[in-house]
Amino acid sequence: MSDRVLDGPHGPLRVRVYEPAAPAGPGLVWAHGGGFAAGEIDMPEADWVARSLADRGILVVSVDYALAPFPRTSALSADAPERDGVHYPVASEEVESAFRWAVASGLARGPWAIGGASAGANLATGAALRLSHIGGPVPAVAVLAYPTLHAVQGSPDAALRAALDADPEADVFGPDQVRGMYENYLGAAVDGADMYAVPGIASVADLAGFPSTIMITGEVDELRVSGEAFAVALRAAGVDVDISTEPGTRHGHLNQPDHPGAAASIDRFAARILSTSADSSPDRKEQS
Repeated sequence: MSDRVLDGPHGPLRVRVYEPAAPAGPGLVWAHGGGFAAGEIDMPEADWVARSLADRGILVVSVDYALAPFPRTSALSADAPERDGVHYPVASEEVESAFRWAVASGLARGPWAIGGASAGANLATGAALRLSHIGGPVPAVAVLAYPTLHAVQGSPDAALRAALDADPEADVFGPDQVRGMYENYLGAAVDGADMYAVPGIASVADLAGFPSTIMITGEVDELRVSGEAFAVALRAAGVDVDISTEPGTRHGHLNQPDHPGAAASIDRFAARILSTSADSSPDRKEQS
C-alpha cells in the first residue's frame, strides 16, 4: 500500500494504491461514500474494501476526493462551525482524473474497472458516463455498492416501506434527506443539475455506451429505489446489468467488515472484476 499525490484537475489529489501480492491483472478505481460531505480513505468502506479486493488479486486505487461542505444539523453542537468544502463538479472530475491516471500508470495489466459505495458510487457512475461520452477510456465494468443516483427519488414499494417502518434506524434516506444531500453537493437547487452529477436523470440514449455494471443494494435501504431505477434504465439502453440485494443489510454494509453480507458482496464484486480479463479478450462473445 502506498499513497501518491497526483496533479489533479483542481489541485493536488491523493490516491492510495493497494498492490496485490499475486496480481491477477485487473485494476479498480474506487470511491468511498459519505453523502458527498463525509468519509475518508481510512474508513472500512475504502480501506477494508481495497485490501479485500487486493487479496483477491485486484489492484485498487482508492481516491481521496474533495468533500462538499459539512452542513450544520441538529446532530452537531450549536457552536460547531460548518466545514469548508467544494461543490460539483470537483469530486466528480477528481474521480475521472484518477481513473485516467490509473489506466495510464502501468500499475496493472488491466482491464480497469471503476466503482464506489453510496455517494462514491454516484461519483464513479458520473465519471464513467462522462468517459463514455468523450471517447474514453471507458471502464470495463462499473462496480456500484448501494448507490445514490437520483436527487429526486421515487417512493419505495410496499414491502420496502414496511421493512423501513420496522427498522427506524435504517430509515434515513427519505426524499427530503436525499434532496438536501444533493443540494449541499451541488451548492444549488437540484433543478437543472446535469446528468454527470445526477446520473439517474440520464436518458436511454445517454446511457447507450455505459459500461457493463454490477450493483449490490442493501435490503433495508431506501436508496434501493434509486439503484433499481437506474438498473432498469441501463437495461433499456442495452447495458449488461447484474443487480442484487444483499440479504440482511442496511445501507453501508461495506463499513461493517464482520457482517456476513460484506464478505459476500466483496466476493461477488471480485468475481465480476476478475472476469473482465476474459471479457476483454479478442474472441470475447458479446454480452446480451
